Amino acid sequence: MGYNRGMVKRVVTFFDKLEDRIRSGLSRSPIVYALVGAVGIILVWKGVWEMAELIPSLHGFPSVVMGVIILLASGLLVSFFIGDSIIMSGFRHEKKLAEKTEREIESETELIEEIAQKIEHLEEDIHKLGGEKRHII
Repeated sequence: MGYNRGMVKRVVTFFDKLEDRIRSGLSRSPIVYALVGAVGIILVWKGVWEMAELIPSLHGFPSVVMGVIILLASGLLVSFFIGDSIIMSGFRHEKKLAEKTEREIESETELIEEIAQKIEHLEEDIHKLGGEKRHII
């Protein structure tokens, strides 16, 4: 017995659009957004905790080992507990944000905006080339 792909696609699309609307509304109130996120994370954590309690072999050390294996296998251990930006800043020998001067931060912001504009121009050029290619063929 299979599943109806059309139904699954409609459900995924519905929740994708719902997420976009909720995220858009909550982004205007960062504190409320943070609280909603915190409650969601805690409830998921609580549910996982209670389910793990139903399995006798998942107490103490075995629980830690299984958790570390899952996080390592999924690639989340380092990125969650340390974060990619911290690792990359260490490779580049960058200062911590708290150590940077206001001018350094402004300079980086300007550079990021300049790069974003260049990417936007590249996208426009690619779209133009794509249109020209269709006319040639």
